Amino acid sequence: MTKVAHTREEVIGKKLGMMQHFTSEGEAVPVTVIELSENIITDIKTPEKHGYAAIQVGSFTKKEKALNKPKLGNLKKKNLPTLSFLKEVRIQPEELKNYKIAEKLDPTKILVPNEYVDVIGISIGKGFQGMVRLHNKSRGFKSHGSKSYRGPGSIGGHTFPGRVFPGKNMPSRMGNEQVCVKNLKVVEFDKDKGLVFIKGAVPGKEGSVIRIRQSIKKWN
Repeated sequence: MTKVAHTREEVIGKKLGMMQHFTSEGEAVPVTVIELSENIITDIKTPEKHGYAAIQVGSFTKKEKALNKPKLGNLKKKNLPTLSFLKEVRIQPEELKNYKIAEKLDPTKILVPNEYVDVIGISIGKGFQGMVRLHNKSRGFKSHGSKSYRGPGSIGGHTFPGRVFPGKNMPSRMGNEQVCVKNLKVVEFDKDKGLVFIKGAVPGKEGSVIRIRQSIKKWN
């Protein structure tokens, strides 16, 4: 079965933090402030050469010594700035003619006030965590000789067959993974300062890279 690519453009930004934003009606809204840098098309993938259609978008310039040699050489060959963050966005093949290398994406098509977007980022890492915190399990007994206060308890050793099945909830590393929060409202977009105010919380810590795209699913 052929996988159909979505045609939603993405813009790349940096999370600055959260604050209160007062609307024209006087309502206090919790918002996340995201700083947008220039989003430049660094490469175009075609079905004839690569087997799929996509554009590669880059953002956030750094010193040359901060980039590895393959990335730096590829950017220099196309006379592009030293962009540190690159991300591919799948598109439909017939839309390839609308994009050119070194062209800047227009964020105003995505960041429309009162419209909804999906925000993608890397969640804050919590380290290695147990069953209670990671999987919201109930704790064991505190008394009556119990020795497994916050332990995992039985994991199926006396079942048939007596083994641990794949996918069993177990203690493991928590956070530090890609998370997509859908249908967040764009409260305001300051194009001059490159700041977008999105209602609610987005994944990641302050200073982390955030990707924003238009929502498909609508939740009212």
